[in-house]
Amino acid sequence: MDLGITDRVALVAASSKGLGRAVAAELGREGARLILCARGEAALTKTKETIEKETSAAVLAVPADLSDTRAAVHVVQQGLKEFGQIDILVTNAGGPPAGPFEAHDMDAWENAVRQNFQSVLTLTHGVLPGMKQRSWGRILNITSIAVKQPVDNLILSNSVRAAVTGFARTLANEVAPFGITVNNLMPGYTRTQRVEELAARMAEQQGKEPADVIAAWESQIPMGRLGKPTEFAAMAAFLVSERASYVTGASVQVDGGWIRSLL
Repeated sequence: MDLGITDRVALVAASSKGLGRAVAAELGREGARLILCARGEAALTKTKETIEKETSAAVLAVPADLSDTRAAVHVVQQGLKEFGQIDILVTNAGGPPAGPFEAHDMDAWENAVRQNFQSVLTLTHGVLPGMKQRSWGRILNITSIAVKQPVDNLILSNSVRAAVTGFARTLANEVAPFGITVNNLMPGYTRTQRVEELAARMAEQQGKEPADVIAAWESQIPMGRLGKPTEFAAMAAFLVSERASYVTGASVQVDGGWIRSLL
């Protein structure tokens, strides 16, 4: 299937590893030009070199902490300077710390908002004018299954990612007349470094082994296993493609059947 994104420019946030890296690599294989960003410069540079080698895509890497508004603006500016336009935005950020409500002070809440919500607003604000001018654009927010079925012990993520969902659903209606789609993609338990770290923290809190925590998650998933980053990336590539031009305002789960709701 030709997704129709050859030579489109895609900005993929938090793309040095995990789901962001998988999405960036998939878009590169589909012919998109890439803007990558992440806090860790060494890992980002390595990812840039690997994707260039594997896909022959043109790749710009910009080290940045997207919880800093000025850094997020800088990423957009550098992308526009390099490629002249940004057609696709994939927002993404590492999840905030696990723990119940009383385990988090107000600084933790503010950090979660900056990292997982404010970064989405800033990046969207930067790319939207050009998308409207060209009458074509794709905005895809990587959120979480927690926005449909909250996950115990993840009150920060459950709350802040729900705010992203409300923002995206509203924005989708506003920009639809301009040929721009806005969707959310909800990863379930996917075997990434982030999920393995979460399993380790929960295991320590519960006096268990990380493998036991992962086994408990897998027991809740009808498919009986964690997802693969490449499976998630394939859906992301479709949602930002020309083929998905009539899909907007949606929150799509890639979770092996974990969410039990009808909608």
